[in-house]
Amino acid sequence: MIHKVSDLIMPELALYHERSEVRLRRLYEPEEGVFICESEKVIRRALEAGYRPLSFLAEERVLPRIGDLLDDAEEDFPVYCTDKETLSRLAGYKLTGGFLACLRRKALPPVEEECGTKRRIVVMYDVENPTNIGAIFRSAAALGMEAAVLTCNSVDPLYRRASRVSMGTVFQLPWTRLPAKKDCLSVLRELGFTTAAFALTDRSVPVDEPSLKTVDRLAVLMGNEGYGLPEEVIRRCDYVVKIPMAPGIDSLNVAAASAVAFWELGR
Repeated sequence: MIHKVSDLIMPELALYHERSEVRLRRLYEPEEGVFICESEKVIRRALEAGYRPLSFLAEERVLPRIGDLLDDAEEDFPVYCTDKETLSRLAGYKLTGGFLACLRRKALPPVEEECGTKRRIVVMYDVENPTNIGAIFRSAAALGMEAAVLTCNSVDPLYRRASRVSMGTVFQLPWTRLPAKKDCLSVLRELGFTTAAFALTDRSVPVDEPSLKTVDRLAVLMGNEGYGLPEEVIRRCDYVVKIPMAPGIDSLNVAAASAVAFWELGR
């Protein structure tokens, strides 16, 4: 059912006002919480992946374009519409797509279930920036990675900015999160993965090292934006890998580095 709104403080719109995405995750416990998704392409990919909507919020001009989403919905949920200025005030910034959705989260599968049969995966180790998470997902989905694993301190891929930057690939690439109590490298080894840490050390090999191409099951570890991967993790990995660069330049942003890594190592 479509409801035209002009009052930003309507209780029904409270979830769209919520600026703390961590608090949204804790709603509806013991279920998995909710998240806000933005732009038509991203929302379509979320729905195709089976995420259930609680409501839509859109500019009036967008309604004809999303009519098929409303017709295909198996559940009855409210659709709120308003003008461009009102929607921008509610969101806190100008929305170019004019379309938001509030969706229920899903339970994440164990790493063993999500990655048990995969041959190329990326591990995001304490990556904290939503833009970087979104960009890594987009590259991983495009360049041969089959799944992603995030450590407990990595930012949530379903945060609005992360999913928007990913162009919805966070809903296409299988992913899960490693519990804090589990040792990342031990889990990967038990699953039969060879591990490749991206870092600059004395034993780093170039990303086009021929032996890397022959590895049957490879986990590519990308580290934090500021301090990279912990020294212990680097030491325990089977390979330490670097991207050769021009003199005087020692690193790339983690999102850019991941795209180079996936291009070389993905299948």
